[in-house]
Amino acid sequence: MPYTPEHKAKVRARIVEHARILFNRRGFSEVSIDEIMAEAGLTRGGFYNHFRNKEELYAEAVESFLNGRGKKWRDEAGIDPANGGPETVRAMIDSYLSSKHLGDLDGQCPMIALPSDVARSTARTRDAFQKLLQAMTGLFEHNMPPGKAGPHGTALALSALCVGGMVLSRTLDDAQLADEVRNAARDMALKAAGLG
Repeated sequence: MPYTPEHKAKVRARIVEHARILFNRRGFSEVSIDEIMAEAGLTRGGFYNHFRNKEELYAEAVESFLNGRGKKWRDEAGIDPANGGPETVRAMIDSYLSSKHLGDLDGQCPMIALPSDVARSTARTRDAFQKLLQAMTGLFEHNMPPGKAGPHGTALALSALCVGGMVLSRTLDDAQLADEVRNAARDMALKAAGLG
């Protein structure tokens, strides 16, 4: 008896989520299709029922973050992208640059975990990555304090401070220095947003 479309969609989503976690941990080239399928509790043969190749899965794993793990993370942090106002900007900066987010390798935003991989990836993956940046920038821009001049430029700078601060912190073995980097990025972001 063939599987229902709903079953197939659930299996595909499970593969994507396990792939996203493995890519976050080790990067694109260090993860095999066999490992992804084993993590999802499936065999390699089933992979090609859902994806043409690993690159297609990679793009979908990056795309999935915004409305999957990213949405869960925003909800937990009390971030309302559409109507949160300046408190959403503060919550986003605080949560994104938190030690909890830094320590959550499996759940980290792909903009932190995968920038070098994505730069060498397919156009679809780079597009998915760009959409993450645009969503973050849009969240900041839409919720900027009233009267803040140049909200688009400020929103881009806030995104760069948040992502850059976390990328640097993730690469440092010195935990104290990593904290200093995150805290400096947080302080500058809050000041740039008119909240510091």
